[in-house]
Amino acid sequence: MKIAALIPTYNNPDTIGRVVDEVAAHVPDVLVVDDGGNQEARSACARLQAEGRARVVHREKNGGKGAAVKTGLLELARLGFTHAFQIDADGQHAVSDMLRFIEAANSYPQALILGSPQFDESAPTARVVGRKLTRFWTHVETFGPVIEDSMCGFRIYPIDKALAASAWGNAMDFDPEIAVRIAWTGTPVLNLKTRVRYVTSDEGGVSHFRMFRDNALISWMHTRMMVTLFFRLLTLRPRPRRLALPHV
Repeated sequence: MKIAALIPTYNNPDTIGRVVDEVAAHVPDVLVVDDGGNQEARSACARLQAEGRARVVHREKNGGKGAAVKTGLLELARLGFTHAFQIDADGQHAVSDMLRFIEAANSYPQALILGSPQFDESAPTARVVGRKLTRFWTHVETFGPVIEDSMCGFRIYPIDKALAASAWGNAMDFDPEIAVRIAWTGTPVLNLKTRVRYVTSDEGGVSHFRMFRDNALISWMHTRMMVTLFFRLLTLRPRPRRLALPHV
């Protein structure tokens, strides 16, 4: 297994450097994908590369989180990596939890490893409710609780499985779609708890979730997935598998 960290970023100049340094303590190879950010954000990413702290790919135009992750997966595959540890650039994830995820990936390199977020009081109520709705539809699409949370951006992909999944979504609809599509390939899914807190604007936190647009994209994604699921049932495709490891 050859793993690299994949950090998509869009206008996170106040947090990207800290996140990269914290991540690099656990995964030395770090790829940052600048998704068409403004000049300040682009300069912050360029400094990371100039100082040898991360590889950086600059996208000319903002395409969305999913588009940035797709770019990163293709680049990591080109570089010969087998696994990508996706983590958000805004500092909301507990980087210290990476060790448990990497240990699990070493034991089960064929598995998709997804973060199951444990929120604190900073989580907005509307976002928590939205996640519950997406969880419901994800459970329908995978015939049960195969995926505990499909929205969490703290996860490890087997890169070949992620590319073969061919997710359509390019924005916030990407994370849930690719998780389900990888599960549909028969790839086992492992859910691991991880702490998540929403970073305030005073700390440099920036939310790019657009309530109406992204919820509409997610709803349309689930509609597409349900239609696809219908045809999968007609062809008797195998059901997704969930791994249960109570010791990790």
